[in-house]
Amino acid sequence: MRDLHLPGRSPVWADNGLCATSHPIAANVALDLLKRGGNAMDAAIAGAVALGVCEPAMCGLGGDCFVLVKPAGADRVLSYNGSGRAPGGADAAAMRAEGLAAIPDRDARAVTVPGAVAAFDEMSALWGKLGLADSLAPAISYFEDGVPVHARVAFDFAASAGRLDARAARHLMPGGHAPREGDRFALPGQAEVLRRIARDGARAFYQGEVAEDMLAALTAAGGSHTAGDFATAQGDQTDPIRGSYKGAALYEHPPNGQGAIAILMLNMLAQFDLSALDPFGAERAHIEAEAAKLAYAARNRFIADAATAQAERLLDPAFAAELAAAIDPRRAQQVPDQLSGAPHRDTVYITVVDRDRMAVSLIYSIFHAFGSGIGTEKFGLVLHNRGCGFTLEEGHGNMLAPGRRPLHTIIPAMLAEDGTPNMPFGVMGGQYQAAGHARFVTNLRDYGLSPQEAIDAPRAFPDGGKLQLERGYAPEVAANLQEMGHEVVTPEGPIGGAQAIRIHASGVMEAGSDPRKDGCAIGY
Repeated sequence: MRDLHLPGRSPVWADNGLCATSHPIAANVALDLLKRGGNAMDAAIAGAVALGVCEPAMCGLGGDCFVLVKPAGADRVLSYNGSGRAPGGADAAAMRAEGLAAIPDRDARAVTVPGAVAAFDEMSALWGKLGLADSLAPAISYFEDGVPVHARVAFDFAASAGRLDARAARHLMPGGHAPREGDRFALPGQAEVLRRIARDGARAFYQGEVAEDMLAALTAAGGSHTAGDFATAQGDQTDPIRGSYKGAALYEHPPNGQGAIAILMLNMLAQFDLSALDPFGAERAHIEAEAAKLAYAARNRFIADAATAQAERLLDPAFAAELAAAIDPRRAQQVPDQLSGAPHRDTVYITVVDRDRMAVSLIYSIFHAFGSGIGTEKFGLVLHNRGCGFTLEEGHGNMLAPGRRPLHTIIPAMLAEDGTPNMPFGVMGGQYQAAGHARFVTNLRDYGLSPQEAIDAPRAFPDGGKLQLERGYAPEVAANLQEMGHEVVTPEGPIGGAQAIRIHASGVMEAGSDPRKDGCAIGY
């Protein structure tokens, strides 16, 4: 139990339904769906779509999603890949010929076909109860009428508004400036898109006037996308991958997501006695940082589209032991190609558990803040830039090519603490997510922290040759890490965010929500 004298959050407990996400309005949308008789999938879709107007820099209809699902009354975990593919005209050789070493992040060639809308439609049909129209109804009213801008949203908007092109800015900043905390923010053009999807399903997004609006914006920005690329968009049911750590099983989404890296990191960390270290001290932060450097370098070699990824190597405990043996517990090392490719960015995450204990772990993103920044003229859709996750390197399994999915940073997770999947969770923060999963699990298993305590705990992450260290660490920790050879910096904003729900053996549910975001856990 937390010290009630100190600032912090208590866990949220509930019997009938629970949602944890990064914005209170979206959490309430999900809870309302549960109270109206919807199940966890209905509610998760409702809350996720609402996040598109609540947190427009982080997610939206022009993005992708990944999902893990534990059906009611079942002990298995299912997964769904809602990420899009590169268009038929994608050409890495042509980009190399231009002298490019990477795909520019505000370029139409960074836009893969958005996959989230197709995923929401099919997942509603597969696992929902009320239907897609009911899940979209509350979001439509918020997109039309607007929501008050919260503190973290205002921070993110102001920091990244310059990424928006003129069309996007007309829809997202009609007053000519980023909305401020307390302002009302609406996206009426996107409300109309949602009405059409509610009426006609995903085809209203991928065909007809909405698709034409996206294609016009992409063509104007130099994209090769065609109507055929959009008309054939679809997601895939997949099989989760699984690892273990100190008696708990961890379910992750398979490639093209980076979930295998969370399992790799845990297998590496299992070679050390973390429980003997100060949970908030320099030694633990150092070992985790060194493990992350090596694991992410492996990620950049092996994670790609499912057809070309080499996940088996990443899941092999022997490979993890080999990497762990290269870690010096007292000295930082330079690791080549540590985090090349997709940069550290944020996203949104929502988890819902209903009265029948169906659990949904859903992550939804447009990658960079405001994605590519490319907006559409009629409806004000903002298109993601997930194609930045590709490499242009000839012969690489993750090379940009027609029909391929790029390496994705966004990963939902689910933990089985006593043999039964009982804890959907997610950690936002782009690159950080795999390391964040490993830290969350070790917080639980090595130090016995509650989900809320595990989320609240300070974070560190190696990025670009520097060790980002949140201000939640004591000053002497930074000094000790510097002595170990790390170049320690304080990041401008906090490192990511997280949400989790634990289903106890008694059936009672407990949730934690990250104070680094505006959101909350709420149940009934």
